Amino acid sequence: MVQDGIAIEDASKKFGEAYINRPLQKQRQNSSVKGDGNTMKILVIGGTGNVGGEVVRQLQKRKADLRLLVRKDSEATPNGVEVAVGDLLDPVSIRAALQGVEKLYLLNAVSPDELTQGLVAYDLAKKLKVKHVVYHSVFRVEHFKDVPHFASKFAMESALRDFGVPFTIIRPNYFSQNDLTLKDPLTNAGVYPMPLGEVGISVVDIRDIAEATAIALTSDGHFGKTYNLNGPEVVSGPRMASIWSGLLGKEVRYAGHDMDAFEEQMRKRGPSWAAFDIRMMFQGYLERGFAAEAGDVETLTELLGHGPRRYEDFAREATALWKA
Repeated sequence: MVQDGIAIEDASKKFGEAYINRPLQKQRQNSSVKGDGNTMKILVIGGTGNVGGEVVRQLQKRKADLRLLVRKDSEATPNGVEVAVGDLLDPVSIRAALQGVEKLYLLNAVSPDELTQGLVAYDLAKKLKVKHVVYHSVFRVEHFKDVPHFASKFAMESALRDFGVPFTIIRPNYFSQNDLTLKDPLTNAGVYPMPLGEVGISVVDIRDIAEATAIALTSDGHFGKTYNLNGPEVVSGPRMASIWSGLLGKEVRYAGHDMDAFEEQMRKRGPSWAAFDIRMMFQGYLERGFAAEAGDVETLTELLGHGPRRYEDFAREATALWKA
């Protein structure tokens, strides 16, 4: 399951062998082909996950000059992208990765030391006089200060606003693509298990997040801007179940929002700290709401040049993929 760019199933991996055996920084070039449409080099941190990988693809479409931070030299990366191997808890490697970089895209994973990792990258970018930082935060972050990974992002936003490095903040809602992990409960058990409540949230497609991010990185007029990235519809738990029922041709029921039971299920899929963090996030959705604010959808539509994708369209694509 994916939340804010981090898969819960992968969280334990991030604190396993790859985390302990942090490689020293080095650089390699996947091919001699380099984008020539954008002369400002962009360091992408977090570009190997679901959202970040889509950001890289969008930047490649725009012929951006990229450098991608990875933790292992063996990680699969796109052709034509320069790669720097390093770790966000190793400032020496991050400083080396930032050399010659003019822009930074920062999406650092949900972890117990998320804030430290983010500040290492930001402080070094500031020291090296990077010209623009685009930071991947989360929608309504200021209203969720009791959710650990939201609190980390809120502190990062505060740092961005307090210092002189030009910045843009991307604040996405819950990702539509999170639900790609729900094939088994949807198709076999006939259950939509995510506790989104009766009111619902404005889920957003990661392709729209990536496109908005790439636009902010490669065009003018985004310094100091904060973009709330929300889908065009508010979708509740029962509505999700109804959408999947229609697409799968079978009854799918909403499992409800027993948060204790939800957290227990999350502990089976990842570490306890992550299960608690995600539980607090969904509980916040229920208590405080996560629906788009006035003007959000219109702003995103103007930024993208097209309307944001609907959840039902994503679900239709997912259903076709599962049946293929």
